Amino acid sequence: MTTIFTDIIEGRKSGHKIFEDKKHIAILDKYPIDLGHSLLITKHPYERITDMKKADVSELFSLIPEIANAILKATGAVAFSIAQNNGREAKQIIPHVHVHIIPRYADRETLWTKRGIPSDSELKDLSERIKNSF
Repeated sequence: MTTIFTDIIEGRKSGHKIFEDKKHIAILDKYPIDLGHSLLITKHPYERITDMKKADVSELFSLIPEIANAILKATGAVAFSIAQNNGREAKQIIPHVHVHIIPRYADRETLWTKRGIPSDSELKDLSERIKNSF
């Protein structure tokens, strides 16, 4: 199944990339819950985590500490949450495996239901800061 993530991975649509390896890509969420909210995405178009082999799930989740540390360093966040949804009823909007990495800040409360819409230039600047923090 082709999704917006497939289009970003294959270069047909733009995304603000912060990390990439042979099997994964991480981009900034276009509608973030908070500054630095990112998505770690499998390049193979698995719909649900239960479609993946155990080794592939382990590999996916093993990348989170490195990516999260770069996000924290670049944004000044002090903590982070991760989320991974499977199926429409679980609020998986795009049917392609991805993990949300959401920075948390000491000086503000974040609401999951309130998302921002940063400008393209804001996302570009932030993606560069995060890439430079690895």
